[in-house]
Amino acid sequence: MDPIPMPRKNSTAAFTALIFSTLVLLYFYSALLSFPSPKRQPTRESRFLPPHCNLFRGRWVFDPNRKPVYDDTCPFHRNAWNCLRNKRERMDSINSWKWVPENCSLSRVDPFRFLGMMRNKNIGFVGDSLNENFLVSFLCVLRTADSGAKKWKKKGAWRGAYFPQFNVTVAYHRAVLLAKFQWQPKESNPNEGIYRVDVDIPGDDWVQITKFYDVLIFNTGHWWGPHKFPKETPLVFYGEGQPIVPSLDFMDGLKVVLKNMISYIKKEVPSTTLKFWRLQSPRHFFGGEWNQNGSCLFDEPLQEPQLDLWFDPSNNGVNKEERELNQVIEEALQGSSIQKLDLAHLSEYRADAHPAIWLGKKDAVAVWGQDCMHWCLPGVPETWVDILSELIRHNIQGGDAERT
Repeated sequence: MDPIPMPRKNSTAAFTALIFSTLVLLYFYSALLSFPSPKRQPTRESRFLPPHCNLFRGRWVFDPNRKPVYDDTCPFHRNAWNCLRNKRERMDSINSWKWVPENCSLSRVDPFRFLGMMRNKNIGFVGDSLNENFLVSFLCVLRTADSGAKKWKKKGAWRGAYFPQFNVTVAYHRAVLLAKFQWQPKESNPNEGIYRVDVDIPGDDWVQITKFYDVLIFNTGHWWGPHKFPKETPLVFYGEGQPIVPSLDFMDGLKVVLKNMISYIKKEVPSTTLKFWRLQSPRHFFGGEWNQNGSCLFDEPLQEPQLDLWFDPSNNGVNKEERELNQVIEEALQGSSIQKLDLAHLSEYRADAHPAIWLGKKDAVAVWGQDCMHWCLPGVPETWVDILSELIRHNIQGGDAERT
C-alpha cells in the first residue's frame, strides 16, 4: 500500500495566507459598510443659481413663438393696465421679447409647480403702484394653475388673491412712502397744509402683516418728488414726534425713511421670512414730462447705447429719477438681510411696453397724460415674475438641499 503523502510546507503556507487575506478583506468590507453614506448631492433643480449667473443683466431677444400665459379676461386685471382689452397696438410684439440673462437661462415660471412649492405659504407685496403692477401680473400668471382663485382683501390688503387648491395667499399692501404720512391742514385754512411724514413709524397698511407672510417684496420711489408733493403741499419730516430741523429735502428724507424702515424690518419681520426689495423701474417719457405731452409711442425696445442717454442723471433728462433713487436704495440695503431685486436695468430697454395712450377711458390722457411709467399686462412684468419665482425657488429648495 502506498504511503499517505504528507502535505508540503509550501502548500500549508499558501492555504494559511489565503485564509488570512480572506479575513482581512471581510474586515475591510464590513468596515466600509459601517461608514455613513455620503450626502446626496442636490440636483440641479434644488441648487442655488449657477456661478456667474446674473438674472438681472442680459439682453432681450425677439421670439415670435413666445405667447402670454393669460389674457384680458383675468379677473385680477386693473383696467388701465389691461392693454389687450384696451386694444393697445403691437401687443403681439410686446409679448414676443424674451429676456436672456448673462451666463444662464431663465425659464418661464411653472404656476403649478410654484404654487405646489409654496403650499400653505403667503407672499406679500408692500409699496407703491409699481409693486401693485407687479402683483397683478403675478396673480394672473398663478391663476392659470388654480381657476378657483378668489379675490382677497383681508389684513388691510389693497388687493390680492387666495388660491384654494394650494392654500396660498398673494396680496399687495399700499404704502407709497413705506413710512406713515398724513395730511395735516392749517387751522386757519383746512385747504392748506402739509403732509406729515413720521420717518420712524411704518405705514398703517403694513405694520400689522409682518408675521403673516413667508415672502415679502418691498418697494418705494415713485412718490418721492415734487410731481406728487409740490411746494404748495409739501412733505415735512418728523422724527420721534417732532419736526426734523433743519428740514429735509426729498432725497434726504428718503434716506432717513429707508434707514428706519430697514431697521424695523430687521427687528419685526421673522428671520425665516424671505425678504426682497424691488428697485425702481424706469419711466420712458419722451419729449416732456407726463404733464408736458411726454410720450412713449415706441415700436421696439431701446438699444444698449441709448440707455445712458435716457437714464444717466448727468444728462438731466426727464427719466433720471430711476437711477438717482436706486443709488440711494442700494446704499441703504447694504449690510441688511434683504435681497435686492434689481429689475431696473432689464426694464430700461422696454420703452415700447407701457400703456401709453391706451388707458381704457377716453378722457384719461387728457386728464393724466400718457402712462409711460406703469407696464402693459401681459408684458414686461411677466419677466419680473419669472425672475422672482426663480429666486424664491432657489432660496427655498436650495436651502432645503443645504440642510440635507
